[in-house]
Amino acid sequence: MALVALCSLKGSPGVTTTALGLAAGWPAGDAPVVVECDPAGGDLLARFRLDLSPGLVSLAAAARRATDPDLLWQHTQRLPGGLRVVVGPPGAEQARAALEQLTHDGGTTVRSWTDVAGAVVLADCGRVEGNTQVMPVLRTADLVLLLARARSDALAYVAMKREALGQWSRALAFVLVGEGYRDDEVSRELGIEVAARLPADLRGAALLRGVTGRRAAPARTELGKALASLATRMAGRVVKGSERTGVEVTDTELTAPALHFRLPGAQGWPECPASSGNGGVR
Repeated sequence: MALVALCSLKGSPGVTTTALGLAAGWPAGDAPVVVECDPAGGDLLARFRLDLSPGLVSLAAAARRATDPDLLWQHTQRLPGGLRVVVGPPGAEQARAALEQLTHDGGTTVRSWTDVAGAVVLADCGRVEGNTQVMPVLRTADLVLLLARARSDALAYVAMKREALGQWSRALAFVLVGEGYRDDEVSRELGIEVAARLPADLRGAALLRGVTGRRAAPARTELGKALASLATRMAGRVVKGSERTGVEVTDTELTAPALHFRLPGAQGWPECPASSGNGGVR
């Protein structure tokens, strides 16, 4: 079906939380699963008090002996509510070793997970700079969502990495998180369309992180609704092609055009408006 990778360049804009929200809001009929591919280690084990196994480490060990696409599903756990996840180990050393095993073939193994009917794999790749283990995942994904906060430091960093970004994926969408610069300002300065903006909804983010003692359902929060809307748009556009990897695009709503960034002026990116907050997905 489809492989969607999520990542960031700087800071913690909420990649894991976004992956969970997209999977939870994915339209009925498909089978979404979140796979923690973060080379720095996973968060879900601690957040939801899950077990280390089954998970990414056991999946990597099994992949040495088998290539069945159903293998992925044998190493999932369920979150409260039923969402399937493949838990990454909390330590970077174990995480990178598992990823090296799963991507040593250039991403063929990861890509094969989507051969199961209806399977939608949401790969949480975390902060990717300098982590070569996740590059095969990004390059074979149908869509890569790059998350960044709409603030000066994060946006300037994206601009600085423009050349590298163009090599990651032919189907990369830029998602802003929280308050700050307007979408049109970012598009003008970076030369790239903003595919989506996730609201500064700390309550919704906390619910998606599994914080207990809160009665509302994540889907009813502002963030949950935004992620469900984005998931619906993604589901309608992400396709698996026999000759290429990418997304079928009828407009610029979801997928940005080719990445032709231009750096901010000599004085650097202008200061973020004072009225803008620092909230967002964490």
